[in-house]
Amino acid sequence: MWNKGSIKIENQTFTYSTKVYGEPSEDYGIEGGKISKLEIRLGDFPVARYDRGWDIEPETENAQLALLAILQNFN
Repeated sequence: MWNKGSIKIENQTFTYSTKVYGEPSEDYGIEGGKISKLEIRLGDFPVARYDRGWDIEPETENAQLALLAILQNFN
């Protein structure tokens, strides 16, 4: 259920951790998908965090691109 990895966007490397279920969830998943928990970090700093709702939304273009790549892969 948990996945960890990294994504390089331009010259930045983001690390991520996701909790992914087998079935989508309209109530808890990102965009009604399978990811119910997600954290994306740039170094030691979280740039996005989702725990059945957004705690920290990605603000930079690269963080948003990292999120899109994770959604395409797991959601």
